[in-house]
Amino acid sequence: MALDEVDLLARLGVRARARVRPLGERRVVWVELSDGSLAPPLTAQAGALWEEAVRTALRERIPLVTVINSAGADIREGIAALAGWGRVARTLTEASGVIPTIAILDGPAVSGPALLLGMTDLTVATEGSYAFVNGPVIVRQFTGIDVSKEELGSPSSLERNAGVPVAVVGDLAAACDLVEDLLAYVPDHADELPPPWPLADPPDRLCPEAGELIPASSTGSYDVRKVAEAIVDDGSLLELRERWAGNVMTALAAVAGRPIGIVANQPMNLAGTLDIPGSQKAARFVAFCDAFNLPILTLVDTPGFYPGKDLEWRGMIRHGAQLVYAYANATVPRICVILRKSYGGAYIVMDSKTMGNDVCLAWPWAELAVMGAGQAAAVLQRRATPEERAAFEADYAERLLNPYVAAERGYVDAVIDPADTRREVAAALDLLATKRERLPRRKHGNTPL
Repeated sequence: MALDEVDLLARLGVRARARVRPLGERRVVWVELSDGSLAPPLTAQAGALWEEAVRTALRERIPLVTVINSAGADIREGIAALAGWGRVARTLTEASGVIPTIAILDGPAVSGPALLLGMTDLTVATEGSYAFVNGPVIVRQFTGIDVSKEELGSPSSLERNAGVPVAVVGDLAAACDLVEDLLAYVPDHADELPPPWPLADPPDRLCPEAGELIPASSTGSYDVRKVAEAIVDDGSLLELRERWAGNVMTALAAVAGRPIGIVANQPMNLAGTLDIPGSQKAARFVAFCDAFNLPILTLVDTPGFYPGKDLEWRGMIRHGAQLVYAYANATVPRICVILRKSYGGAYIVMDSKTMGNDVCLAWPWAELAVMGAGQAAAVLQRRATPEERAAFEADYAERLLNPYVAAERGYVDAVIDPADTRREVAAALDLLATKRERLPRRKHGNTPL
């Protein structure tokens, strides 16, 4: 039964709104946590409204969209207000991976509401919003440091440093437009396939410009977004979290009318190496795609993990393992294209054949190895003369740094002309359209959080 806005609001006595409504061509459960004041507190009644809205979305099997504008749990209500958002957290957990959950941050989100932002699949922030777990007053009391709310949790800070929103837009109307765009790539629930797109771009279109973007130098940078745009359907690429962890690109797109997710190393930032934010960004996106039946296309060009004591002390092992786990756990069709470098542990992590991808393709100049020739010489030829090191590097590159060695051993399915990439990816998606995997009987895996 659909949520009855009038009856629910009369019963709860709140001025927020929750209803089933159309958003573009889709039906969603829409929740607005606002009572007309600047930053209304989250009362127990508002929490009950939100909880019932999530349960309705689960019953109706349609996406949930919540507009958040709250200064946190109502201090005057005490524990009842806290319990209210706690119940919301539990129902959002029940909805996770079942229906898409999207939040629009259009004002403050403090304490509980801020944490609930992190539980939704996708968050869109407006320019006047802000969010944090502890506000300036608490920060000053505990640390003695004066900090403004803008410094703590402005939209630009949330986008660039915390990776909370997938994008920041001007106002609520623009946020609604972006949410409508996002919903065009995902199904209503996890038991459906994503809605097909109009087939306006030929699946067998050649894309020579993709290969032409790669510099002649193995250390030259380029924008991997342009490579992705050349491969996917024209105008379908929608990048998410563009300003956070710029060394990894995550995007929604379509190939031959099929919505997909794309994970790619970005050589323009940190040379495409993997670090903690990049691993987290990619892992969360892979899990999202897997939950809602979006095939994953991985574009690989990375020299490895970014080195340094700081990263190791902050948990590079644990966070790098999150990406390993996400790919190994994914059951959707997975296609990997090695554009240039694929070295060391990052080769494995970026959805290698060993990790269980379905199709692995490589461009003719791709380099698959433990490390590059210069790095190998630095390790194995430490006492050699410059001439001996140069000879070693040339021999190493000829024998090991080419995709044909990996193809002979079954780690690459085909070495292809870059111009054929779109056609090969479209053909692979056709081949894998009926892919199904039997999941192991267990409560759940122990994700390396």
